[in-house]
Amino acid sequence: MREVVAHQAVNGVNMIIALGDLTDKGSDIEFAEWRSVADAYAEQGIEFLPVMGNHETSYAYTYNWIENMKHFIPEDAVHMPAYEWINYYVVRENVLIFGLAYYNLPIAFEWIKETVESIEDIEHIVVASHDGLIGAKYGETLEQIVDGTKDDDWVYSVQPEIRTFFAEHDIIYVQGHEHQYQRSLISAKTTLQTVPSSSTPTGGNYRMDTYTQIMSGNASYKGYEFRFGERELVQMIVAQKNATMSNGSTHFDVNSSLLTFNNSRVDYASYFAEHTATSNNEDQDFSAQWQLVDKFSRTTNRCESVIYPNSIPDDTRPVLVLQTHYLTNACYADDGSYVTLEGGQNNTFNRTDTRTRDLGFTPGISRAESLNDLLRLSYQWLYQVHENWTPNLNSPVRVIPDEANDELLIPETTIDLKEHVTLSWLPANGTESDIMIISGTQNQTGMYQDDYGVAKDIEYDQGLTMSQTDGSAKSAISLPSTATKSWNIENAVSDAFAVQFTAPESVDASTVTLGWLVDEWVAIAPESCIVDSAWSTAYLDMPPARDASCEDYPIVGYDSSFGNRWWVVLQRDVELALIAR
Repeated sequence: MREVVAHQAVNGVNMIIALGDLTDKGSDIEFAEWRSVADAYAEQGIEFLPVMGNHETSYAYTYNWIENMKHFIPEDAVHMPAYEWINYYVVRENVLIFGLAYYNLPIAFEWIKETVESIEDIEHIVVASHDGLIGAKYGETLEQIVDGTKDDDWVYSVQPEIRTFFAEHDIIYVQGHEHQYQRSLISAKTTLQTVPSSSTPTGGNYRMDTYTQIMSGNASYKGYEFRFGERELVQMIVAQKNATMSNGSTHFDVNSSLLTFNNSRVDYASYFAEHTATSNNEDQDFSAQWQLVDKFSRTTNRCESVIYPNSIPDDTRPVLVLQTHYLTNACYADDGSYVTLEGGQNNTFNRTDTRTRDLGFTPGISRAESLNDLLRLSYQWLYQVHENWTPNLNSPVRVIPDEANDELLIPETTIDLKEHVTLSWLPANGTESDIMIISGTQNQTGMYQDDYGVAKDIEYDQGLTMSQTDGSAKSAISLPSTATKSWNIENAVSDAFAVQFTAPESVDASTVTLGWLVDEWVAIAPESCIVDSAWSTAYLDMPPARDASCEDYPIVGYDSSFGNRWWVVLQRDVELALIAR
């Protein structure tokens, strides 16, 4: 905890959301230990928003929690009636932040809706709780619906509505509990019904029908294996890392994640550090060596897509959304500019294994009355049934009835992660056009780990049996030479992709050029290096001829036949705009 809070303070954090399990057994000495760290930073002006985890509800519950945490919960916090000090919210500038206790999301949902609909001038909403609907090891959908109790409908009755409301309001949902790092998109419908977003003539840009779920990671001497895998019916995982210091894993991870809000923009960065501490004893102290493992930048005015890895078999039906190329519809700025992605393929991606788990049932007690009933619930709420028209990219048989043992098996499998690519607009600021932020292309480097966090080599190790759609194992892949194969993405290189930037007719093309933000706004390439040509996808493999002096610059073109249209081939996230020559 000292290492995490120190890292966040150095990075200018002014509010820390402590996501539960602040103690192990709810004892007074553990609360005192937590406070001994938090108090010092609170005195420096950092706010804390603590939420109650299962280790507090199991051992301390309300009295000890309130006695120790009421000093941290802000005085202006608005508390949920009958759940004071347990569920509450605060507003900071244009950000609304909810803190919810373990298992309280369904309980608090009506209150969340009423609050969101009653507060004006909010651009960002963060919901923080110890656990969530969709987990890596747990998750309320698995625990309370699929593996739930008969007629116990407190989650069952509201789960789809929560997903719909959170997607509609672009919620960032942050949680702990799972002792591993994961970021994913949770669909309001199903993943195969979640088509990439675009723009309409009357409605402007619209987002995908999803919300962002962040398991912020781990700040303890625990590490959990990846148990049930991607719940691919409603979940698309874009980042996953765990370390268990068991079964071949040599360390734990500690994580520090940062959300930064600036008007309509949000920037996110998550860091990890390896450690081998196994207790609170002083001889377990260590100095964290922080490495960037995940990031995104986006605004509320954006278009977005999920770009799938190239490991999808060629004969897999696309079902509208299984896109492996960087191709988008037009995304419009307020000034009339618009941007499209025009080509490139996702050849650099991360891979992870899961372990086999089982589910049982007890007739008369469980929601499921039989193995078939448990199978139905699993496919109804968690996993994608594999058919040609609804392919399951993680296995053709995701759930298997084990009739001999009267159990349902969720077999081990290998999962290839997706990219969440966003095209976001900001108003012009020292530029001649509005500003385009492209994010999500640079987060994966070709890493492969097993279910316990042991490193594997994606170029030599094939995936687990039955992990490919045809029943075979996912093959080892050949990475591009630019793949760094490192968890640290500071120097990650994305696959080459093309961007086309079209300005409105009112712009005088002779006075501007395509620029990017590198500490300050500069031209991507000198005028002498800009190719006079319309974009062609052939340029990804056979670049157009340029002078030798242009080799250090990205390939930039101007389509004079169209007018006011530029294009560029990039290999990183970027901020683009037209700037004065």
